[in-house]
Amino acid sequence: MLTGSAITRALVIVVLAAGLAGLWQLLIPRATGPHISEPPKRAEAGRSAPPLPAPTSESGDPVRSVYPGPRPADTPPQRPPVVAEAPPVASPAPAPVPAPAPIPAPIPAPAPSPPPVFTPSVPLPQVDTTADTEPSTGTVDLNTASLAELNGLGGGLIGKAIIAKRPYASPGELLSKRVLSRATYEKIKDQVTVR
Repeated sequence: MLTGSAITRALVIVVLAAGLAGLWQLLIPRATGPHISEPPKRAEAGRSAPPLPAPTSESGDPVRSVYPGPRPADTPPQRPPVVAEAPPVASPAPAPVPAPAPIPAPIPAPAPSPPPVFTPSVPLPQVDTTADTEPSTGTVDLNTASLAELNGLGGGLIGKAIIAKRPYASPGELLSKRVLSRATYEKIKDQVTVR
């Protein structure tokens, strides 16, 4: 940590360095060329003052200064003339966009015509439809029945599950192999057999 005397010494060094830099700026430019503050004085005195002659050496050659100083050709920058802006011109309104054409309603498809009615010249034999709706008793073999026959037992779509777990030794294996639930098995147990 800095002590009070160290801070004081640092401040003294900074002040001395600033003073030397100021002296350097004042003395060195005067020895080699015009001072930086001279152009405003010349500008105040008048613009018609002749430029200072370039310093020459004893041999007559021009002396080149390290400090560039102000250039004689430098003039204060001129502001561009202010031009009054014209009031904004209102742009014409855009042309109206035409409304889109209405979309035509879809044309409904024609209604399908009913199939032709077949009227045989010979009367058809009467078919007993009650046999199809009533489940047959004990006629479906679990090991050989088709998918349609098993699904037609009245237990829903159970044929695929029954076929996947074949062969069966007894209808009770539908429960032991966990093919059907007890409720479904109770519905169809009188309609199935194993041969």
